[in-house]
Amino acid sequence: MNPQFLFYIIIAILVIDFAIDKIISYLNAKHFDDKIPNELTDVYNEKEYLKSQAYKKENYRFSLLKSGFTMILTLFFFILEGFAWVDNFSRSYSSNEITVALIFFGIIMIGSEILSIPFTYYHTFVIEEKYGFNKTSKRLFITDKLKGLLLSATIGGGVLAIIIWFYQMTGDDFWVYTWMFIGAFTIFITMFYSSLIVPLFNKQSPLEEGELKDAIFAFSKKTGFTLNNIYVIDGSKRSTKANAYFSGFGAKKRIVLYDTLINDLNTDEIVAVLAHEIGHYKKKHVLINMVLSLLVTGITLYIFSLLINNALLSSALSVDIPSFHIGLITFGILYSPISEITGIFMNMISRKFEYQADDFAKNQFNGSSLVSSLKKLSKNSLSNLTPHKASVFIHYSHPTLLQRVRNLTA
Repeated sequence: MNPQFLFYIIIAILVIDFAIDKIISYLNAKHFDDKIPNELTDVYNEKEYLKSQAYKKENYRFSLLKSGFTMILTLFFFILEGFAWVDNFSRSYSSNEITVALIFFGIIMIGSEILSIPFTYYHTFVIEEKYGFNKTSKRLFITDKLKGLLLSATIGGGVLAIIIWFYQMTGDDFWVYTWMFIGAFTIFITMFYSSLIVPLFNKQSPLEEGELKDAIFAFSKKTGFTLNNIYVIDGSKRSTKANAYFSGFGAKKRIVLYDTLINDLNTDEIVAVLAHEIGHYKKKHVLINMVLSLLVTGITLYIFSLLINNALLSSALSVDIPSFHIGLITFGILYSPISEITGIFMNMISRKFEYQADDFAKNQFNGSSLVSSLKKLSKNSLSNLTPHKASVFIHYSHPTLLQRVRNLTA
């Protein structure tokens, strides 16, 4: 195989992936005006449903514009040998491969962020504002972007530097050390995400004493779920949309509630949501997902190690000097069809786990409270009640609201 043919394969993968995604989006959009299923008629009144349809259609049109613009720029970047230019520019500042890779990905990351800012700004301050979701100030928008870039450069750059160092020290066996490092790093982030990363963007406060806290602790005690930390996060400073999540494990596990969730739901509904999250923990879903994710990562790294020394990976992008970072980009694109398949498989498992967590909440607490909470959350976020089956199969990590309601009321 010559570099030119491999380049055509890369372009074909990019175009086909884009086309499939747009076809699925189109099929999904064709169902925006479907009649609401009988089980969900109490989610929206007529005015609210019209508003949700308008919101979905506007987001769909915006997504087409953004993805189309991004695709055109990406193709031009490949055709005009943009990676070779950035690589040469990076090498003009250093001959150290780790430094070159950091400069290379730094330029790519900053350039991508600059191009995406107008779209992100429009979506936040025009679309989200129009439908009453946005609470982000322009100052907060800017500081979030700067913090995100700094965090990506610090953590992402550090991880990349360590992986390339493994490659330089161990050659083809780098994948084993990288796999172990990513495993350790994943466990560390899972345990300390809420205490180290979240405070950079949000304020977390212990849940105040009262009915809600008493109800949560009573349920956790009933189910044998040791709980020391319940925190409230100030999500309302960015959006009216509500959420709750469970993080960490062992002594570091904690439940985090968005202040918007507390405002939108009553006590039983909040406990039902948390019962669902506790169900994930009791069913060991967090551990299973971590093991599966690390298994997929290990397989991917092993396949990458078999190809990384092939100069064809760099030549396909018109780069004269073979390197780890160029090989990583080429391999990432060539491997993307397999990644899509593994992603679909992981989503199938995730949807199964969601049903199991729903059943746990239904059996251990109250199924009707979970149903009403899911309906309120869907209503308040103007979510799509009638997605196309193909979109659900490929993209959804959770069952649809209709599927969850039917399961909970069965």
